Amino acid sequence: MDEQAQVARGVKSGAMLTALLIGAFVAFLNENLLTNAFPGLMKEFNIAASTIQWLSTGYMLVIGVLVPVTALLQQWFTTRQMFMTAMALFLAGTCLCAVSPGFGILLLGRIVQACGTGLLLPLMMNTILALYPPERRGAAMGLMGLVIMIAPVIGPALSGLIIDTLHWRWLFYMVIPVALFSIFYAFMHVKNVTELTKPKVDFLSIVLSTAGFGCVTYGFSQSNIWSQMEGYGTLALGSLFLILLVWRQLTIKVPLIDLQVFRYPLFSLVAILVVALMMVLFATTTLLPIYMQDVMQWTAFATGLLLMPGCILNAIMMPLSGKLFDRFGPRFVIVPGLFLIAISLWLFTGIDSSTTQGSILIKHVLLFLGMSFVVMPAQTTGLNQLPRHLIPHGTAIYNTLQQIAGGIGIALFIGIMSSGANRYLHHSLDPTAMNERTQSLVSGLQTVFWIEFIVALLILALGWFIKKSPEHH
Repeated sequence: MDEQAQVARGVKSGAMLTALLIGAFVAFLNENLLTNAFPGLMKEFNIAASTIQWLSTGYMLVIGVLVPVTALLQQWFTTRQMFMTAMALFLAGTCLCAVSPGFGILLLGRIVQACGTGLLLPLMMNTILALYPPERRGAAMGLMGLVIMIAPVIGPALSGLIIDTLHWRWLFYMVIPVALFSIFYAFMHVKNVTELTKPKVDFLSIVLSTAGFGCVTYGFSQSNIWSQMEGYGTLALGSLFLILLVWRQLTIKVPLIDLQVFRYPLFSLVAILVVALMMVLFATTTLLPIYMQDVMQWTAFATGLLLMPGCILNAIMMPLSGKLFDRFGPRFVIVPGLFLIAISLWLFTGIDSSTTQGSILIKHVLLFLGMSFVVMPAQTTGLNQLPRHLIPHGTAIYNTLQQIAGGIGIALFIGIMSSGANRYLHHSLDPTAMNERTQSLVSGLQTVFWIEFIVALLILALGWFIKKSPEHH
């Protein structure tokens, strides 16, 4: 057993894991609180869906850019220093959001929050992988997934209740004491479990990563990307930066992101699956509240309550899927989950202005039940194939792809929805009529779900190639 493993085994893993999970809970709770507020914020700030989505897209973009840097930072700073810094940034961003006078400051606060969350996510995964042996990682990762998914369980309904009875600023006011408690608890229990090697920092890689992912995400956010040169140009520029980033990582001695992880086929396969899944998941969870409040005319609280059962079932099934993964292997868990996701998205293609609450509930439950059997088991499968020295880079890449794909998914599918709605109104006899505007939104959403269903079928085909592989200890 190497020195790092001995240190990790000497730490009280239960208390350490609890501290990390409290931080994860408060970070994910705040992210999930805001989505249900989008329709109200659009009206208050008089902005379109393509603008308001930056509160989520910008958040994920910052996290995605920071995550690769976190793999490097964890070799410069202790686990304790990293966690305390992450939660302090998150707390500062939350306070800024709470007092923001307009959309610009609110977006700035979200970016500061994202800086803290971007440091926290890979730190959590790396710490769990250091604390637990491979045969116990499935259950530990499932527990992390459980706590993370509690946030979307209570988030939509809680935010709906606050929006309907108080003010959206209370979405941030109430998070502040929880963040303070997290910092206090971590101060008492978080210890270092990583080896500090202090490698050289390659600032050019950081610049290329930031510019590349930023340009690509912005390009996809253009609602008429398929007809506007600005969208094409930004995508091309972002792709160039990313190509240069890859070239840079392959040619320098100490890369920011060690691309050797892609030599392991299961890791690469799971990376593709994670990208597609996150695009679908984050886009769907962002668009559903808009549909339910603008088309169905439900209140924010009713919207949150309807989305709660699927999230509750997801949270319950996360630990079970981890145990099933440990016992039977990945294919037994992942393929059925992908099948449920595909069925859910196929059912969503038929939504319209007369869709019932029960129908939406069933579709949403199926989607989140499927996700509970796929996300954590798939990532654990990919990471288990890596040797120990590549695990920090593997977790960084997975988290980067997850956040960037989520941001791109929201931007891309909101753009597709807007384009579909505009296309419907262009052929409408009375495009200013309220009923026609509602139908245009439905038309755009149906287009989105058909595309997501096709993506789900492709992911299902990939899932058959996932199998258990020998772990590196």
